[in-house]
This record gives sequence, C-alpha cells and structure tokens, in this order.
Amino acid sequence: MGFIEMDMITITGLAVIAAAFSVLLKNKNPEYSMFLSLAVGVLIIGMLISAAAPLFEWMQSLFTATGASAEYVQILFKSLGICFITQIACDSCRDMGETAIAAKVETAGKLAVLLVSLPLFQQVLEIVRGLME
Repeated sequence: MGFIEMDMITITGLAVIAAAFSVLLKNKNPEYSMFLSLAVGVLIIGMLISAAAPLFEWMQSLFTATGASAEYVQILFKSLGICFITQIACDSCRDMGETAIAAKVETAGKLAVLLVSLPLFQQVLEIVRGLME
C-alpha cells in the first residue's frame, strides 16, 4: 500500500474509534464527548495538512514552471484554508445542534473566499478587456 492509502486507513480508523467513544461518553459526560470530537477533528486536519505538503509543493512548482504569478498561488491556498476552517467550524456547530450558526459561518466563509479571489477576478476581466480591443 502507498503512503496515501495508509494515511486514509489511519484517519478512518481514528475517526471510527473516536466516534464510538464519543457515543459512549455522550450519555454520561457530554462535555467530554464534545471535547473528544473537537480534538480528533483537529488531529485529523493536522494529519491531512502534513500528508498534503507534497501536493502543495508540487502545485507551487507547477505554477513556477508555467510562469504563473505567485499571487495566484496565494489566492488558491488562502481560499483552500478558508474552506477547511469554515468546514470545521460548521461541522462543530452542527454537532452541538447550532445549525443556524453553522449556516451563518458558511455564508461568512463564502464571502471570505470571494473577497480573497477579487484580485483574480480583476485579472480575468483585464484579460477579457484586452482580447476585446
């Protein structure tokens, strides 16, 4: 098995075990159950980020080889980070039964990605304008 497959087996195993313990704890100590869920979620995200490091390096070299601006890479990574953080926050809110707050966080995340991407949209519009002239 390759590196990715082993990571996925570890992550899914960790998630299933944590979910089982969380269900057991929920009846007696719900605060510990919530803490366990949050801690395992952060651990899994950390594992994903470390496993994705080669992917980020490959993408950076791809952008460098094609002569794309470093600004585009920053926009991509910032948007990806916003999406991950938003997803974690929304899932945590939903786990606690706060679906209305989760919906607001999703809206805020979408707006944040849009704001981060505005320079890219500006570049696209300039290219279109240049082609039309």
